[in-house]
Amino acid sequence: MEIRRAKEQDMDGINKLLLQVCLVHHKGRPDLFKYGAKKYTDEQLKAIIHDEDRPIFTAVDESGNVLGYAFCIFQQHIKDNILTDIKTLYIDDLCVDEEIRGRHIGKQLYETVLSFAREQGCYNVTLNVWSCNESAMKFYQSCGLKPQKIGMETIL
Repeated sequence: MEIRRAKEQDMDGINKLLLQVCLVHHKGRPDLFKYGAKKYTDEQLKAIIHDEDRPIFTAVDESGNVLGYAFCIFQQHIKDNILTDIKTLYIDDLCVDEEIRGRHIGKQLYETVLSFAREQGCYNVTLNVWSCNESAMKFYQSCGLKPQKIGMETIL
């Protein structure tokens, strides 16, 4: 297995995983997430693959099949009134194919993201996780992540 920056040739594999992620979210919160949808159109995905401020890392096997991915976004609040100008690498989405989970691919993707963030001079790596996705919460906790902030709601 190799972990590298995503290429256009990875789009079919990434799209397959985007559908898996949406299904997990739909099952947990069908009031918020549509069934059978994916987060990005092909055009949007292609643009993100080429956007240096939004790196995507893919784990691929010897045949080039996408086993997992990590979508990231650089964030920085320059001259903000209350926030310091630290550079953050935000993990927008991390997924490993549901058929091969448990092989530590997610951990390797996460470690690659951490190394990349250090190389880029980031202060921290952040992410959001839906509370209905208990397996993801356990995974991130096992990687050493701790809550930074908590979103709350009341349904009317």
